Amino acid sequence: MSDVTTPRVVAGADLAGFTSGQLLDVLTAVTVILALPQSAAAHVDAIAVATGQGEEWRLTQGIRSWEANPRVRHLLVANGNPAEATYTDITLDHLRGLGLRRIDGVVLQTEPAPNTGLQADWIVRQVRDLNIASLALVVSPYHLPRAYLTVLKAASRAGVRLPVIPVPVAVDPHTPVPETGATAYDLMGGEVRRILTYQGAGWVATTDELQQHLRWLWSRHASLLTAPASPPPPTEEPTSARQPGDERR
Repeated sequence: MSDVTTPRVVAGADLAGFTSGQLLDVLTAVTVILALPQSAAAHVDAIAVATGQGEEWRLTQGIRSWEANPRVRHLLVANGNPAEATYTDITLDHLRGLGLRRIDGVVLQTEPAPNTGLQADWIVRQVRDLNIASLALVVSPYHLPRAYLTVLKAASRAGVRLPVIPVPVAVDPHTPVPETGATAYDLMGGEVRRILTYQGAGWVATTDELQQHLRWLWSRHASLLTAPASPPPPTEEPTSARQPGDERR
């Protein structure tokens, strides 16, 4: 997969070659992906972070979620593109500097991953090799729909099916992305164009494939999607309800 012919920042006029139906499909995909309950991420087997564009906030949120939930068995960190000016080697030392303390279960992609397709292929290999049953995908909001669709396509090619929970990073959309200086508003047009272009090339799941996945997800894993973010704290019996001698029981 190459990103050479699909610039990150495009104007609305650059989407004129696509039909209104295609653009509606992208809008639908973005809506249903981002509408999946993020609370389910507290109950998955693994958290996956797709790095890139110098967006350290992706790693920070992924690490924060990992440290806060010891029930998650694995933290998968996909590598980025060494050709980017803001590229940083993904090492345990670097992650420790961002707050990583729990090392067991952390898996890093050591080979370069110049595009989302290579990141998705690596994530799916880890899913298969580590017997991961469910996954939370942590990415910046503007990029999350395409990353999600790319992981679904990679999983389909590998014959793997599992719940994937999208987790958009909490970041102000006005924040300039370090690699380009563009904001999320600037980058959405390029993401739409890439989704449509890469769907045509077979690199990204189509709207029909997404619908099939979501139908399976809601029919087979509704308990995961509707589970509370964390178990309720234990309740203490009110003092007024206690009977004499209870403290000796």
